[in-house]
Amino acid sequence: MFKAPIIAKNVTSNFLDVQYPIMEHFYTIQGEGYHTGVPAYFIRTAGCDVQCWWCDVKDSWDGEKHPLISVKYLCEQVKNSGTGKVVITGGEPLLHDLHPLTTELKKLAVDVHIETSGSSSLSGSLDWVTLSPKRFKKPLMEVYEHVDELKVVVLTNKDIEWAESEAQKCPTTTRLYLQPEWDTAESIPLIVNYVKKNPQWAISLQTHKFLDVP
Repeated sequence: MFKAPIIAKNVTSNFLDVQYPIMEHFYTIQGEGYHTGVPAYFIRTAGCDVQCWWCDVKDSWDGEKHPLISVKYLCEQVKNSGTGKVVITGGEPLLHDLHPLTTELKKLAVDVHIETSGSSSLSGSLDWVTLSPKRFKKPLMEVYEHVDELKVVVLTNKDIEWAESEAQKCPTTTRLYLQPEWDTAESIPLIVNYVKKNPQWAISLQTHKFLDVP
């Protein structure tokens, strides 16, 4: 079913000079979730208000450590890559007003996805929203109705209980994923057994780490 993109207010025609703190940006293969295996250009914003202890990009937390990069430059790199999909991630990308960046990206006729904890309000023109909620900083209620994909990192049974409670807040069309934490295999039997008994869920793996791509 078609879902209109999320579009911020106060539209202007050109945002090419707007800058964002960017930790890194690169063309790669989507490694996890529903779009696993699909080429995409990743833009990783700097700054995070969630700061998960298992985060594998802790260097993204401090926005002041990273350079400000213009929307114009980022769009040039996306265009040159030939990609049809851009993933905005972090850090926590919703700490920034994404309307300038996504407005210009959409002019390139690419799909714009976001990976977020939902800790701040959605902004920008977004074609796909992946929510990865955290128990210690819960998503805003306004985010849930826009979630295309729910992805929960699981360490214990409490995380599965949390995942189920979060799924109830999402649309019935939302794709549901449980993902083991990369540095430990202890939760894998738990996840496998749960998904076998609850087939509305699927397993997400960080395949980009197996493939040794960014």
